[in-house]
Amino acid sequence: MEKILDIIEGISYEKGIPIDNVAQAVKEAVIKVAKEAFDPSFNYDAEIDKKNKTLHLYQVISVCDNNDAKKNDSNYIALQDAKKHDSEIKIGDELRYEISLENMSRSAVNLLFRELEYKIQRLVETQLFDKYKAQVGKIVSGSVVRVDDLGNTYVEIDEIRAILPKKNRIKGEEFAVGSVVGAILKHVGIDRQNGIEIELSRTTPKMLEELLRLEVPEIKDGDVEIVSCARIPGERAKVALKSDLAKIDPVGATVGVKGVRINAVSKELKNENIDCVEYSPQMELYVARALSPALVVSVALNEKEKKALVSISKDQKPKAIGRSGINIRLASMLTGYEIELKEIDGDKKEEKEGQSMQNEGMQKTNLDILSSLFKG
Repeated sequence: MEKILDIIEGISYEKGIPIDNVAQAVKEAVIKVAKEAFDPSFNYDAEIDKKNKTLHLYQVISVCDNNDAKKNDSNYIALQDAKKHDSEIKIGDELRYEISLENMSRSAVNLLFRELEYKIQRLVETQLFDKYKAQVGKIVSGSVVRVDDLGNTYVEIDEIRAILPKKNRIKGEEFAVGSVVGAILKHVGIDRQNGIEIELSRTTPKMLEELLRLEVPEIKDGDVEIVSCARIPGERAKVALKSDLAKIDPVGATVGVKGVRINAVSKELKNENIDCVEYSPQMELYVARALSPALVVSVALNEKEKKALVSISKDQKPKAIGRSGINIRLASMLTGYEIELKEIDGDKKEEKEGQSMQNEGMQKTNLDILSSLFKG
């Protein structure tokens, strides 16, 4: 094959595939077709002459010991017979006989082009698969090209079409053909019939996390960390934040001046109400904060069963539960504890004592943090 390297370089440029990968695909295709066109029992090898830009096909025969039973195999030759061709040859070396590609029949040539086309398509798919696999968990965007009768939205992202299933769409969202949609790349797979399949989602907590990362420089830079995130898509969400830098208020940085940052994120999520909670390694305090805006009297944890018994006053209980139980559900999802509320009576003294104990716990935590700064 004359000027095969020019063909390889052209395919590499057009498809955006590394030239070495294309060259390997060409050699594999030639060897496969040679087995069908000549003798399937032979071992073949293909080499590209970069200087002359040509491809050469060889039958490869390995040299074995004179007494080795393999010498009767068509892919082996006894040492004494091999020396007739090359006096310096040793056991384990190879004899290579070039086979003219011009002897291929027209059907074999057609088969070669079909095989090469198949291998190039697989290379393109593999490259695309690797590209999008690296973006799983990240936000991607594209244009809506179709919405089917079941409500599934098809989005064109660069050179591929992805699906945003109705179940992964925020309740009440509607997308028109031509509109731009951003979503989390949830899953990438390969189907034998349809090729690469990409599933998108706008309901995963990861969507909220990535939007915050895009909107809040402190999160993007690592100065503020998202510890946990819980969502009931389109309604409400809670996100736990922390910072190891004393000068940074993680909640304040995330909310932004007059709520400009958190409002921008909320708008993208169909006005989802987002609560920002400061994380605490003291789990009792963390659970209490997660139930905000409710004010908690005390928290008792059962670590073995991952349960939290929360004492709360009668007037604060509705806030802790939230509309349709949404606040307590999100708090449980955020902290990982099953939360049970215990309503205390209206004794103001008991309530004040409980709040005083909570404040003392918070002060103790702050003192522990300060003291740890001066150790070692």
